[in-house]
Amino acid sequence: MARSIAPLEDEVDAMNREMYELVEDKIRRNPDQLECLMNFFTISRCIERIADHATNIAEDVFYMLEGDIIRHKGKAISEEMG
Repeated sequence: MARSIAPLEDEVDAMNREMYELVEDKIRRNPDQLECLMNFFTISRCIERIADHATNIAEDVFYMLEGDIIRHKGKAISEEMG
């Protein structure tokens, strides 16, 4: 399971960027809905942080099982874990 986390975290990052762009556009079109739209962005950002934490846990598990440190390797993590 630890091996499958890194690629999914990239997907969550992409979804967070998409949400930011969507919220930004909606705020420009509907400034009266600012508070509600900012809540959507906050939720998206929190989900992205959860994905970051899950990745950190997966990296720790990978280290415990394989003895390799894979933190801070960017895209290489997906390749090394996969």
